[in-house]
Amino acid sequence: MNLDENWVIEVCEEGGSAFALRGSQKVFEQQSAYQKIEVFETDTYGKLMLIDGYTMLSSRDNFIYHEMLSHPVLYSHPAPRRVAIIGGGDCGTLHEVLKHRTVERVTQIDIDEVVTQAARLHFPELCASNTDPRAELLFADGIRWMEQAPPGSLDIVIVDSTDPIGPGEVLFTPAFYSACYRALDEGGLVVQQSESPLIHLPIVERIHRSLHGASFHTTQTLFFPQPVYPTGWWSATIGTKGIGLNGFREADVAASDIETRYYNAEVHRAAFAQPEFFRQASETWV
Repeated sequence: MNLDENWVIEVCEEGGSAFALRGSQKVFEQQSAYQKIEVFETDTYGKLMLIDGYTMLSSRDNFIYHEMLSHPVLYSHPAPRRVAIIGGGDCGTLHEVLKHRTVERVTQIDIDEVVTQAARLHFPELCASNTDPRAELLFADGIRWMEQAPPGSLDIVIVDSTDPIGPGEVLFTPAFYSACYRALDEGGLVVQQSESPLIHLPIVERIHRSLHGASFHTTQTLFFPQPVYPTGWWSATIGTKGIGLNGFREADVAASDIETRYYNAEVHRAAFAQPEFFRQASETWV
């Protein structure tokens, strides 16, 4: 991350690009035991959180990411009741998951409590469901928690991680996905944020191969815009245990009173359409 007098600038070396927002007033900074968390006030995107200089979320567009990491996978399961979120310290994904009345329990495990402290101060709307009796917030090692989860105890695992560097790197490994597979019940689903398909295709390939290596039956990537992330184009990848990924509960989406700003049935269908370059590449991954 670079900072000049009037702009917050994140340089993406691997993409040969940069993203900048005007407004450089810093309102939060803390070095935790794991990483450096900063929050800036911007002119047009509201608050902006960075971790180790990498953009995590903004007030203006975080709803796209949080909705697309939550609702497609939840509506792809016939009856999701037990959910674990690995990472997700800003609590936006937790907030979206708890909009589903079928969900009985959500355990969020993030290693760094400072991220949640910053979110409570500067993104309180994302933390609005933290006191829901169905929610449990733990600040611990997510991979260790998953390894210790009872077999078949979960319906959905959502991996809301940072990039595969630093503390987030272990969440992209076959060992972690094997732990997820063991903890999921038959028909369970795991979803992992999977970076930009435009410049991070090797990472997406690694996720697909690792999920299949951990015995997941089917893997599929969905796509969505994310303006503050490198290239503005992001993805999430789903793995299924013992079933295919055939359709979703479209009637439930249509009948739902869940309030969303991006996700709907049409977006769900469109998000799973495979761009031609991606389709051709992915044919070699299995």
